[in-house]
Amino acid sequence: MPVLLLTTTGATTGLPRTTPLLYARDGDHLLVAGSNFGQAHHPAWSGNLLADPEAVVTIGGTAIPVVATPLHGDEAVPAYRKLEQVAGAYTKYRSRTDREIRVFRLRAV
Repeated sequence: MPVLLLTTTGATTGLPRTTPLLYARDGDHLLVAGSNFGQAHHPAWSGNLLADPEAVVTIGGTAIPVVATPLHGDEAVPAYRKLEQVAGAYTKYRSRTDREIRVFRLRAV
């Protein structure tokens, strides 16, 4: 499964925070979802991206600066489907929670 390391800036601390995430490709962009395994709360990294959308992804040892855009509603649906194609567990995660799972498009800068 495709895994990247996402380094965000902590919204409270201002310190770098790195999280391994599954991702899907969408043309020249990457997609990630704050599923948090279907738990009731959003993962911290997603809140960090909302506070500061500039981040760095590392794939295969290559660091790439990115800007994150949160996707909502009709825009998020096909993106989440791409993630479900990468890992079927995303379908189960969505069924475990009532919250809207945050989906982000990461664009290299």
